[in-house]
Parts: sequence; C-alpha cells; structure tokens
Amino acid sequence: MISAVKRFRFMALVAGVMSLLLWFVDLPVVYLFNNPDWKAAVAWIPFVHGWIYLAYVLVALQFSVKAKWPIKKILWLLLAGTLPFASIAAERRVVRQYS
Repeated sequence: MISAVKRFRFMALVAGVMSLLLWFVDLPVVYLFNNPDWKAAVAWIPFVHGWIYLAYVLVALQFSVKAKWPIKKILWLLLAGTLPFASIAAERRVVRQYS
C-alpha cells in the first residue's frame, strides 16, 4: 500500500503542476495575447498535460482500488486531477490518511 501511495503522491503533484501551467500560462497566452511566438512556445503544455492526466487517472484508480474505496470516492479522486489545486489537496489528504 505504501508504494501505491508514493506513486499517487508523485502523480498528483505532477498533475497539479501541469494543471497550473495549463490554466495560468497556456490559456492566457493563447486567448489573451495575439503573439504567434508565444503561442508556439507554450504549445507543448496541453499535450503533456493530457498524458500526465491519463497517468494520474491510472495511478489514482490503482490506489483507490487497493484502498477499497467506494465508487463515489474514486470518482472524486479522479475529478481532483482536473482542477489546479484539487489534486494537490487530494494528495495531502491521502498521504495524511495512509502514511
């Protein structure tokens, strides 16, 4: 169980950082500024964020099944990866509860 918590912790933090980059760097640059060079500089963020979120979902599923959580709690954990600070908050709660 400890290794599942460590994997989830790592992926939750990485997913949180990528969500922050997506929401507060990529989206403002793409939609507020009309500079093609800036848009090209941040074009990698949504692509990487998508793959990181997929890995987060897989690791969160693996952890929550090991922890024998109910479906509702699993869904909340998966949705936590969609908001910038929610995955970090979920990571803190899981680490406090299972470490």
